[in-house]
Amino acid sequence: MPHVLLIEDDAAVRDGMELVLRRHGYDVDTAATGEEALDLLDSTAGKAVELAVLDLMLPGIDGFEVCRRLRARSTLPVIMLTARGDDSDIVRGLEAGADDYVVKPVTAPVLEARIKAALRRAEPQPAHPERSEYTGLALDRAGLTVTKNGAPVPLPPIELRLLLELSASPGRVLSREQLLERVWDHDFLGDSRLVDAAVGRLRAKIEDEAARPRYIQTVRGFGYRFGPI
Repeated sequence: MPHVLLIEDDAAVRDGMELVLRRHGYDVDTAATGEEALDLLDSTAGKAVELAVLDLMLPGIDGFEVCRRLRARSTLPVIMLTARGDDSDIVRGLEAGADDYVVKPVTAPVLEARIKAALRRAEPQPAHPERSEYTGLALDRAGLTVTKNGAPVPLPPIELRLLLELSASPGRVLSREQLLERVWDHDFLGDSRLVDAAVGRLRAKIEDEAARPRYIQTVRGFGYRFGPI
């Protein structure tokens, strides 16, 4: 029974979503504020949480800051909820570390599909028993670990899958659509902002200078290429 943390300040929406998730077999904890959610995740009870569904518009610490703090301490998958279709809010949430987003009001089948996809992405993936080393960067495909200059680089599942997918074919350009299909799952209904935001977060962790990337290069008009230079 997957354990989900639902962070939503609107009691009616929170109760309705909790009921739906429980009916679909999820174990659900809820929080009405960002502070309450972070306290729960720091507690013993929060250690079993496998995924967070996070509303952006929270009282006190807003969802953007909650996501940043959560991402700083955990690789827990995060699906953000926004009542707006505003591009700037969506981009801010993705840059803060969210793996996916849905715009409210969201139907139960859509929310469950997004949760299932996020949980699948978080599962260990079959990997070739090999280790790839580039200038300062080492990828252990068997152990699913990444190190930079000998130091571990903790990556959330979506960023790890993205790096492994790009690095599996050095020099080959992969379009955003191909990456959405391969990394976010073939049945994922998303858009290219998810890819761009994840690449930006990944670059901040593995590149010496994110603005002058060595490993993940942008091929304008096409997509991205892994090609250490």
